[in-house]
Amino acid sequence: MRALVWHGKNDVRVEQMPDPKILNPRDVILRVTTTAICGSDLHLVNGVIPSMQAGDILGHEFMGEVVEVGKENQKLKVGDRVVVPFTIACGGCFFCEKALWSLCDNSNPNAWMAEKLWGYSTSGLFGYSHLTGGYAGGQAEYVRVPYSDVGPLKIPASVTDEQVLFLSDILPTGYQAAENCDIQPGDTVAVWGCGPVGQMAIRSAFLLGAGRVIAIDNVCERLEMARDRNGAETIDFSHQDVFDRLKTITGGRGPDSCIDAVGLESHGGSFDAYVDKAKMALYLATDRPSVLRQAIHACRKGGVVSVPGVYGGFLDKVPFGAAFQKGLTFKMGQTHMMRYMQPLLERIERGELDPSFVITHRFPLARAAEAYDLFGRKQDGCIKVVMKPHDLVH
Repeated sequence: MRALVWHGKNDVRVEQMPDPKILNPRDVILRVTTTAICGSDLHLVNGVIPSMQAGDILGHEFMGEVVEVGKENQKLKVGDRVVVPFTIACGGCFFCEKALWSLCDNSNPNAWMAEKLWGYSTSGLFGYSHLTGGYAGGQAEYVRVPYSDVGPLKIPASVTDEQVLFLSDILPTGYQAAENCDIQPGDTVAVWGCGPVGQMAIRSAFLLGAGRVIAIDNVCERLEMARDRNGAETIDFSHQDVFDRLKTITGGRGPDSCIDAVGLESHGGSFDAYVDKAKMALYLATDRPSVLRQAIHACRKGGVVSVPGVYGGFLDKVPFGAAFQKGLTFKMGQTHMMRYMQPLLERIERGELDPSFVITHRFPLARAAEAYDLFGRKQDGCIKVVMKPHDLVH
């Protein structure tokens, strides 16, 4: 099969790889019909997530058709069309039974690696380093899906791939980020980062009753999408002081909640952002948390800071004193996907939500390296890329 393979920092290639096989009786093999590039995939390509190995197959947003089923799998059958969550969960451990799906105790075979860095391990993740299991991802023609009697969601023929593909990650991730804000009717929510997760968080915040959403970025196409497609007010941080602007437009109080949809590779024009970048380049820091600092400073007293953006290591100069003095609540983590996939699918089926609005570019898998370059450099108005593994030309 063809798959997108990681070979090192800024080096990904489409290559012939062995077809996946059933390894566990609960597995299925999926023929991938549509996949996507996620912003967090760039952390892998940029070399900031440890434990990647040459030959690893990328991709954690994908869906397709079941072509082979393990003998103990009673949920799926050959021919089923499914979306696969990026988190892998066993369904039977302490955390799965509490619906804390992304914290599954059994799905990361390399838990010992994660425990050395984080104390405890997250669940296994598709295509996201050996730290989270070393599972082959879905930017490929075929993929093995472990514990497939737990995660994959059957999709009706009445909706298209592009309408439901983002149930694999960014739609539930944006929704959980907004839900974590404990939004009350009429609240003001500030969202840093107008990439795909940020766009879904904006849309979800309005669905959950926000009166105002303020979107912060410096890429004009992203700001236009946030404003024109999602109804947000916008701040271009390259031209405005974010803290002062947020304080002014909220009457001096600050947003009720703040969402950091950027994570460990945040950009900015402030002094601390340049220091973060220099420290990462010199291997003196693991993350660039300038957005998180801004969110903590800007959030109103007693508010919530929600963090769907990925962080990997140890953060420098986080203003924890401000968080303490203001009595902030923090909510964060990988998305508990299986809480949200079915309810959000029902919203899509009812016509309340169509996440495909975020797609700007479509490629065959054969041009995946080109697509990554375009997406990573934010060229040609690129906000979200979907790929068709079985298309030869496009």
